[in-house]
Amino acid sequence: MFKYLNKNFVTNFLIIISIFALDRFSKMYVIFQNEKNLSTELFESKYLNIDLIWNEGIAFGLFSSKNGLIYTFISVLILIVIIILLFLLMNSQNLKRFSYTMIIGGALGNFLDRVLYKSVPDFIDIHFNDFHWFVFNFADVFISIGVVCLIFDEVFIQKETNE
Repeated sequence: MFKYLNKNFVTNFLIIISIFALDRFSKMYVIFQNEKNLSTELFESKYLNIDLIWNEGIAFGLFSSKNGLIYTFISVLILIVIIILLFLLMNSQNLKRFSYTMIIGGALGNFLDRVLYKSVPDFIDIHFNDFHWFVFNFADVFISIGVVCLIFDEVFIQKETNE
């Protein structure tokens, strides 16, 4: 176990905590502003709205359910995935390590919301005219960056090392 407590561990830990803190701060700020203004619409512009919604599902509202058993099952499954990612992080290098760090930081933020609020506050609404992308939060951004980097690593970097 102690072989993992090195410079990489500290760096990864600090990155995860930083992502988690940014996510928590942004969500707490938006929730506070929502309660203060008594409105979910906090900011509007031509391409970006800050509009608080509560997501009871997982990514992009998938698997939303009012059923407590399903919600609990999904939450436990997410916790198991986070634990697996921590083990993968300890045994990875380079871009994969960066990817797992991004995913874990974001996943911990959303997981805490699931425990505290029984849903995840999403508030970033990017749009063009009448087309709106899914509403998301900063944790989702880091999870997405991590997944894209993992895919990039598998498709391009792993391919180069196998040739």
